[in-house]
Amino acid sequence: MMYQHILIPVDGSKVSEYAFQKGVDIAKRNNAAITLVHVVDIRTYANVESERGSLHENADKYTEKMLNGYKAIALEQGVKSVDTKIGHGAARQVITKEIAPKANCDLIICGSNGINALERFVMGSVSEAIVRYAKCDVLVVRTEQVPDDFELALFTEEFRREYSNN
Repeated sequence: MMYQHILIPVDGSKVSEYAFQKGVDIAKRNNAAITLVHVVDIRTYANVESERGSLHENADKYTEKMLNGYKAIALEQGVKSVDTKIGHGAARQVITKEIAPKANCDLIICGSNGINALERFVMGSVSEAIVRYAKCDVLVVRTEQVPDDFELALFTEEFRREYSNN
């Protein structure tokens, strides 16, 4: 089976980038398109204003910069088509019920978030919800699978430095 369209949720974490890299490799082997997505959960502070604009606007700017960085990496590595999507709300619902069906994806590749058993019981994990509710194949990259020597892309390192100082 050849995959045509791969959805990759990213959040800037090491496991997310490792999942992204696996997705790029699979997309190249299958000559598939990629949709990169980040979901901003702004429900609790959507109307809060700061000196630099609303938190909603700032979150979207941050997300757009992150997604464009990943897009540039994928295109540079030879992926034929890369689209980006910003979702708003609960990631587990937005990814499986909105973005994946609209993008007509046949594979979702995501990183596990490594939360502990109590947190998973109380709030559930996004990767678990994706596996449960997605209408296509899902590959979950486990935190434990990320090699110790896996290095983040230069873009990701610079992005993290820029936003950790703000």
